[in-house]
Amino acid sequence: MGETRVDLQHLLEDLRDAYTGALEETILTEVVANALDSGATLISLRTDPANGMLTIVDDGRGMQRRELARYHDVAASSKARGEGIGFAGVGIKLGLLLSREVITETRRGATHVATRWHLASRHRAPWKWVPPSGLAGARGTAVRLVLTNQLSPLTDAGYVEEVIRRHFEPLLDPAFDEFVRRKYREGVGFEVDGRRLPWTGAQGSERAPVSLRMGRRRTPSAVGFLERQPFLPPDRQGIAISTFGKIIKRGWDWLGITPANPQVGGLIEVPDLAACLTLSKNDFIRTGTRGATYLAYRKAIQEVVSRQLGVWGTTPGADARPRIARLERDLERVLEDLADTFPLLQSLVDRRAGGQKRLPMPGRGHEPVPAPLFATIATAEEGAVLEPSAPEGAEPPGPLGESGQRAGTEGRAQPDPDRDAEPAGGDAEPPAPGPTPADTTHHADHPASAGAVETVTGRRRPARYGLLVQFESRPDDLELARLVDSTVWINDAHPAFQRALASRSVGYHTALAVALALASLAVEPAGEHAFITQFLAHWGGAASSPRRAPRRGRR
Repeated sequence: MGETRVDLQHLLEDLRDAYTGALEETILTEVVANALDSGATLISLRTDPANGMLTIVDDGRGMQRRELARYHDVAASSKARGEGIGFAGVGIKLGLLLSREVITETRRGATHVATRWHLASRHRAPWKWVPPSGLAGARGTAVRLVLTNQLSPLTDAGYVEEVIRRHFEPLLDPAFDEFVRRKYREGVGFEVDGRRLPWTGAQGSERAPVSLRMGRRRTPSAVGFLERQPFLPPDRQGIAISTFGKIIKRGWDWLGITPANPQVGGLIEVPDLAACLTLSKNDFIRTGTRGATYLAYRKAIQEVVSRQLGVWGTTPGADARPRIARLERDLERVLEDLADTFPLLQSLVDRRAGGQKRLPMPGRGHEPVPAPLFATIATAEEGAVLEPSAPEGAEPPGPLGESGQRAGTEGRAQPDPDRDAEPAGGDAEPPAPGPTPADTTHHADHPASAGAVETVTGRRRPARYGLLVQFESRPDDLELARLVDSTVWINDAHPAFQRALASRSVGYHTALAVALALASLAVEPAGEHAFITQFLAHWGGAASSPRRAPRRGRR
């Protein structure tokens, strides 16, 4: 009789490769994230360079004996999908790749047990029960990594502190205290070699607070800040997004915005997005109901950030990028046509009856969805409620009249005819009554830069989302384009783009660049040429297909 064998080392290496950072960084962040999931209020990290050891102790719930035994199974986890910010204890399991042995001690009630674990070969990782040595406190879990390399950065207290500050900044910044205590009622503290980590903010930076209220909530759904200074460190440039105190993404790519001045950064904490994390907890889902939640928050953050960049004068000029609304629409049609043949493209297309791409918002159909996800931006300077532009294809409402009903289109941005086509099937809904004055409160204590987002009641048209095309300058990169989330970034510094611009063939160049960027997502390397050929054939046919008439503005 045969048996299935698992190459444990190869499996752990694959887990390692699922993270973008260094292995040591991944181990630290995952161990701390799992400690936070266990309800820890104090996480202590102790380095021992002389003996090549790192010990991490928390005062969380701890584990029962059977839970500790199951914890040694590589794929075991007690968490349901959408819960917590740590992934199946993967930090300790990845620690096997760097350690001679891993000692785990836990105390919960009357249970006080410990194990020793190591990777003996590619296929074996034996563990055994050992007497507790007193690493854990009155309750909680302690993990000690006995490293194979005594020069590992995990034995450097400075490195450990820098990783904690970079990945768990909301738990250290006093500006987030009140907000994060909704999740961590007693707060969370960190110690490195017995020294409590204080908050050390960027010196000389100008901060603008951010507060988002989504749906019908009276309390903020997300809080944070934008900051700028003449010389912002590279690791603080761009917008970071966190959930439950753990930063998931940082930069400008995920947000689809490129400011004229890169010396701008920020951090926004969104607890709701913990339910939108992927299985590995290092990215967000972009499909289905949870994907709709992430995309709606992303859109709201885009509006707030873009507005503040405009206040600071760092928004790219109107002529910084070619106008490609019609080309973008044609590319969306191509994706719709190819999504059935290439299923991996469906993450960029959400189709319903008639081919209309929608976010599954409340007020339509029977599908259960999260709370209403559209909002408005209130500013003290204007003394009125300004609508952020809805996701592409969603029709913005008019301003509030004295009676609280929506007026005409005066004072609002007109819809783009290339974007706001009538949906197929004639399933447009009549506008719902607007909110009464009691429904919309002006936050006079928030400046324009705060981007305080208010509730909008009533049913709204579903928002379209799909592929976006943006331009960026990367002179030293030979790639024509790259795919980040649902945005294809075209390299306008590439010589081929400059040649296309001079010969007035930017449309074809953009289509080819998009096809090249999507090929690696859609097919295996051997099938990329066939995919590009088919993509360009559909793109060429899109130009001759009948176009839907633009929708008239409401009267």
